[in-house]
Amino acid sequence: MIALPILDRPHFERKFDAELTAADRITTLQINIGAVCNLACRHCHVESSPARTAPEDNMSEDTARRVVDWAIAEPTIDTVDITGGSPEMNPNFRWMVQELRAADLSVIDRCNPTIIEYVERKTGRSFEWIPQFLADHDVQVVASMPCYLEDNVERQRGKGAYNASVEGLRKLNAVGYGVDPNLRLNLVYNPNGASLPPPQESLHADYTRELSERFGLVFNELWTITNMPIKRWRHELERDGRLESYMTTLIDAFNPTTVEGLMCRHQVNIDPQGRIYDCDFNQALAMPNEAFGGRRVWETTAEELAGRCIATADHCYGCTAGTGSSCGGSLM
Repeated sequence: MIALPILDRPHFERKFDAELTAADRITTLQINIGAVCNLACRHCHVESSPARTAPEDNMSEDTARRVVDWAIAEPTIDTVDITGGSPEMNPNFRWMVQELRAADLSVIDRCNPTIIEYVERKTGRSFEWIPQFLADHDVQVVASMPCYLEDNVERQRGKGAYNASVEGLRKLNAVGYGVDPNLRLNLVYNPNGASLPPPQESLHADYTRELSERFGLVFNELWTITNMPIKRWRHELERDGRLESYMTTLIDAFNPTTVEGLMCRHQVNIDPQGRIYDCDFNQALAMPNEAFGGRRVWETTAEELAGRCIATADHCYGCTAGTGSSCGGSLM
């Protein structure tokens, strides 16, 4: 059993007696391609929004080229997980997907389904191409759908987000997602408040029933993810005087059996500049890996990244509380 040290709360440190280390084989490259997004969700750990268009916040073509070449060349990397922001808003997204798939790497697009209905006001740029493009390249879609109820979605994402999400999912279904066994459509739930997610299996049944009966929508899996106490969500908790109680909830629910499956142990995460992090949450906090801090991914190898010591802090309780949380949902 691996024990997880929580470095920001030294009075808890005595509960743990070992460092968290990566697995012996790194199989996934997670790319945060940029912070620009058509939404500005209140729980967003990277504080994405339509205003996040600065070059330093979004991956350039040169960096994207180096990253793609690295992923293709590394023998242990079999999956590239592209996140943001809204990944599809980066102009390099399509050719990156094409080249990664041509090299027979699995590609995950962490898609906010409202983007499919979005048209940029200034440029008139449309994103209606997304469903067919993803289907043509057998990309796995992980679509954020924080609830099946309109009020809960709009409290997190803003007015109109629920209907736009439904329409986006409908268009993904129309090209085969959730229908064709080769076109996986997994939905992601996160709580609307300061609580742990409900059991993933029972919530899956609720989503299946509600989305099918109301809209005729289908999907493959429902993944639950815990809200991390960082960035926008942390600011809201601090403002409302709920941070300590939320942290207590996470800490009291610490489950050591989740540690083996933590996503940070099996992947490497990179920011829009190609810099190495252990996970997207650490990246959001500008908390680099001690051994690889500041280095670009193309300056090392997946073999070197295997077995590295992982940087941890109090937000790590979010991934180890209850049944655990990861980019692939519950860990148990």
